[in-house]
Amino acid sequence: MTTHIPLVGHLVREVLARVPGHVDRDDLTSAGLTALVQAAQGFDVERGVPFARYASTRIRGALLDELRGADWATRAVRRTARDLDQTRMRLTQSMGRVPTDAELASAQGIPVEEVLSNREDLARAQVKSLEAGDENGSYASSMPSATPTPEQAIEHAELLTYMCEAVAELPERLRRVVEGYFLEELPMADLAAELGVTESRISQLRAEAMVLLRDGINSQLDPDLVQQHSRPEGVAARRREAYFAAVADRHAAAASAYLPRVATSA
Repeated sequence: MTTHIPLVGHLVREVLARVPGHVDRDDLTSAGLTALVQAAQGFDVERGVPFARYASTRIRGALLDELRGADWATRAVRRTARDLDQTRMRLTQSMGRVPTDAELASAQGIPVEEVLSNREDLARAQVKSLEAGDENGSYASSMPSATPTPEQAIEHAELLTYMCEAVAELPERLRRVVEGYFLEELPMADLAAELGVTESRISQLRAEAMVLLRDGINSQLDPDLVQQHSRPEGVAARRREAYFAAVADRHAAAASAYLPRVATSA
């Protein structure tokens, strides 16, 4: 287990790079080390999962719990704020300007008072350390910020990492459809011509890729959300499990490649 202590330092550094300066490194490190010990106690080598990958999941969860414990806003408040942010972004793109609170409330289907209340709840939840120096975000130097919460920033970065890895491990044709349609913004007709299929088939491939991506990411971040395959012993189910394993292996390989540099700098 001691050989994996640098993994805690690496994950703590990842968190600290995405959260406000008043977040305490020692508290995060303590939570991470506790999770490492618990991971060592609960690790089952017969499952065939590398310990580094298993421990990373436990440690990341512990760090998120530590941040949630320091967050004065409830999960319901944060969830509403995220929904409002998504609606605001969509309206801004369609209207060419930032929507008013009334327009935002109407699009969200809630009273405008709820929009204002959510904003006030978030403002009250912004806590700064009285002991932090100016370089770390004291009251004297702080200004209101619209940056994501620590939890949101970490979850977003984690999701993006797994999404990139999940796309990279897609079967070649599905990967090309995802890259062409979503990243290059190619029309379906162009993708159909490139792959020699109909536009209807491109639509089917896109839907198939989305399901596989969703399950591939959930298999690593929230396995309970992955639905059981209708034919667990079938070829399709085995291919899906192989895809999940490939995504996990890619992530573990990336983390392992970074560990020597972390150990050297620690």
